[in-house]
Amino acid sequence: MSAIGGFVFAFDLAGTFVFAISGAVAAVNRRLDLFGILVLAFVAGNFGGITRDLLIGAVPPAALTSERYLLVSVLAGLVTFFRYAGVNRLRTPVLLFDAAGLALFAVSGAQKALDFGLSPVMAALLGMLTGIGGGMMRDTLLAEVPQVLRSELYAIAALAGAAIVVLGDLAGLPYGVSASFGAALCFGLRFLAIRYGLRLPAARLSAQRRAESDAAGEDGRG
Repeated sequence: MSAIGGFVFAFDLAGTFVFAISGAVAAVNRRLDLFGILVLAFVAGNFGGITRDLLIGAVPPAALTSERYLLVSVLAGLVTFFRYAGVNRLRTPVLLFDAAGLALFAVSGAQKALDFGLSPVMAALLGMLTGIGGGMMRDTLLAEVPQVLRSELYAIAALAGAAIVVLGDLAGLPYGVSASFGAALCFGLRFLAIRYGLRLPAARLSAQRRAESDAAGEDGRG
């Protein structure tokens, strides 16, 4: 395995672990049983990477050919199940683990896309997709609106981290350097967004409220 390949693999496993913890914590908070916790840990930790590999033609996906991804996911689920009190002492644990997984997956996804010959723009977008995929599926299985659609600078942070990797590749920087800066930028943006409530503009009035307002206006005229 090349040095770059080793870095990508390490970031992939690290991202799998922290995303799996975020999935397991969310499952515990929803009072799922042990099997449900392990399933959600695996889905949160691997769905983004599986989606990335399918899109770039790296089949079968790495998460399905290497038992390490499954073992890391199960380990994260078991640690959370038996030591939830310790994990939960962290401030907003799901969000912080989610931010770490987002950062690690964004940079590893972008680099793997570059390794498979994708253009810089597509590689950055695929890095973003790698980062947000696991969290989206986790929230979907828990019947929640995915954080990427409602949270502070979620996809934007992933895209920024992936873009740093792409720019570093164009500039000839070592992957370890660009990946470290990209992951730090992504995590920093998410942390600041969580801490200070930074977010993109949202619709000021939902369709449902608009319909209710229109109905109320018509009743008033009647």
